[in-house]
Amino acid sequence: MTRTTHDRVYDGRVSIIQPAQGFRAGTDSLLLAAGLSAEMTGTALEIGCGAGGALLPAAYRLQNTRFTGLEIDADMAALARRGVTENQFEARVDVVDGDAGSIHKDWQNQFDSVFSNPPFFAPGTIQAPAEGKEQAYLGNIELKDWLNAMLFALRPKGTFLLVHRAAELARILAIIERQTGEITVQPVHAYPGADAKRVLVRARKGLRSGPMRLLEPLYLYQAKGGEQTEWARAMQSDGVGLGW
Repeated sequence: MTRTTHDRVYDGRVSIIQPAQGFRAGTDSLLLAAGLSAEMTGTALEIGCGAGGALLPAAYRLQNTRFTGLEIDADMAALARRGVTENQFEARVDVVDGDAGSIHKDWQNQFDSVFSNPPFFAPGTIQAPAEGKEQAYLGNIELKDWLNAMLFALRPKGTFLLVHRAAELARILAIIERQTGEITVQPVHAYPGADAKRVLVRARKGLRSGPMRLLEPLYLYQAKGGEQTEWARAMQSDGVGLGW
């Protein structure tokens, strides 16, 4: 039986049950949750929700939204369901077994928001990840197919939100630019002077393509090896959104 830990975010307000070893939710998950607008209502889908590292904080932040998490790994999906119960989100959070390659046809144009932190690498492109991290880092679905699955489930004028490697930004934009408008990119750096490691990409389905907005960088730390920035502390401790 896989050993698990009960971890808490937002100063203990949200509990996440996840494997003690292997892939564990961290900053990327909280960035994804923080990227969702505080005014969001309706329905939201996370594709690849894992143990709920973004899904559960998002449900805490956005209490007028109904969430669905889709997860291919049955063990991780079971942990996400335990997290739903632990946080008393049963009335508005569901976890469904499946992945981006098996989106049900009835889900077409069904969600007001779709968000995701897809696997970052294709098999054979990097050194083999540690045991338990394969599903999180090695995508068995091409990025194009993953993003198209997100857009398939998203209703017209709905909000698309992605956190990914900054190095993949050009490829992401090439995939979504003809299907979305109001594209906004938020680069995230570890500290001033460091290259961006992550980007959040937000867009709206079906709107006329226009100029992309590239926002000022956000920094997690004030300097290399230094203290967290004020916004990073607020995001991790209080669930403060990005405000974009």
